[in-house]
Amino acid sequence: MPRERSARADRRSSRTGGVRQLDWRTVRNPYRPIEVLTEDQIELIHDASLRILETTGMDFLHPEATALLEAHGAAVDGERVRFDREMVTELVAGAPASFTMHARNPAHHVTVGGNETVFCTVASAPNSSSLDGGRRVGNFADYQDFLRLGQSFNIIHAFGGYPVEPVDLPPETRHLQALSAFVTLTDKVFHAYALGRRRIVDALEIVRIGRGITRDQLATEPSLFTIVNTSSPLRLDGPMIEGLIEMAKMNQVVVITPFTLSGAMAPASIAGALAQQNAEALAAIAFTQLVGPGSPVVYGGFTSNVDMRSGSPAFGTPEYTRAALAGGQLARRYGLPYRSSNANAANAVDAQAAYESQMSLWGAVMGHANLVMHGAGWMEGGLVASFEKFVVDIEMLQMMSEFLTPLVVDDAELAVDAIAQVGPGGHFFGSPHTLERYESAFYSPIVSDWQNFEAWNLGGARTTVERAHDLYRKVLADYETPPLDDSIRAELDDFVGRRLDGGSA
Repeated sequence: MPRERSARADRRSSRTGGVRQLDWRTVRNPYRPIEVLTEDQIELIHDASLRILETTGMDFLHPEATALLEAHGAAVDGERVRFDREMVTELVAGAPASFTMHARNPAHHVTVGGNETVFCTVASAPNSSSLDGGRRVGNFADYQDFLRLGQSFNIIHAFGGYPVEPVDLPPETRHLQALSAFVTLTDKVFHAYALGRRRIVDALEIVRIGRGITRDQLATEPSLFTIVNTSSPLRLDGPMIEGLIEMAKMNQVVVITPFTLSGAMAPASIAGALAQQNAEALAAIAFTQLVGPGSPVVYGGFTSNVDMRSGSPAFGTPEYTRAALAGGQLARRYGLPYRSSNANAANAVDAQAAYESQMSLWGAVMGHANLVMHGAGWMEGGLVASFEKFVVDIEMLQMMSEFLTPLVVDDAELAVDAIAQVGPGGHFFGSPHTLERYESAFYSPIVSDWQNFEAWNLGGARTTVERAHDLYRKVLADYETPPLDDSIRAELDDFVGRRLDGGSA
């Protein structure tokens, strides 16, 4: 196949719900990462992090964790753990540089690490919103609709958690219905919350059933991931520790993400916040490797700043973007996959939402994040999952994916013969070179309206938000449930039913 045809094949599109979109693709970043720190500065942060762990230490709020750490040489005083720097660096060095996450549909397996980028949905919002329904408390109906959207859009590679919290389900058992919905409504990789041992044990069984495999096979094929947030500053709580232990024991993916808001839970300087982020991440990653040597783990960065006038979290700021780029440098310093996010603090799907998200995405993509959380739908600093913002973000993710497609420069693409045929004057609209590329030459938007003002005005002068609303409704109307073997569905229903009868997690 000639090179120009191969390159254009990457731009193939399909239609879902009447919406033209890019085909499923592995997104690879061909560019050098942007580095905001020098090598010397990275080493200064590294050394400061280890000094923090040696002198101040970090609280691990679970006796199982402190006992394990003490048995391996850490200095333990109650819940406070102080680490020898050689112990930390040796354990962190044992984590894999990349790994595969296995989906129910093998076509949707994803690699985390190297130059590959995995885009995830919004996660953990307590509220949802739409143009017709307004802002509302999270519910299971909206939860399922977000799953349908995430399944339908090819640029979404994985589900980063519950897109919106289904508050109308009982909190002690909602994980059973929420996780089983991932299996029945989607066939992509998904996430479970590390909120105690029982929830993760249930999640491991649900993902095992969904893939139709044994526990032994699950232990060799990471199929579930979880986010473990430190309670900054310098604390890891009991439920997170229990979830981490169960995941690492089963060789499943743990994404360690300190929540270091500069000026609130971290120093009011980006350098200080990064040093604290790095200390917390290294301590938790080291602990993960104690539990499951060689188990897959991701270095997560989520350092941003607060608005010093109000104390409110700010996202998509210059500080956030620089911290995201620096986080990528730190992850590469340790040879670990990197997680970042598409975040904003806007209260409406407006210009602020777009430019803050774009700043966040540039920090993630050019920081070479391997896992981009909250890729589509995040609003209000994480308090809302918006249906219209989901579609706007899909547009931005597709454009990022296209931006990451390497340019081809060869005889066919240089088009010297085509230029000679058209000659001085004339136009290329009808030239053979253009007609050969009519469907695939350039990115085709799903939300953007590239008509002139007169055509736009005659068409009803619809805003981006209105077009995004119509698009998400069309996609939901056209959604098709991915195939699921009847025996798997029966086993899943049986397990969930028995666990629901069993009561609280």
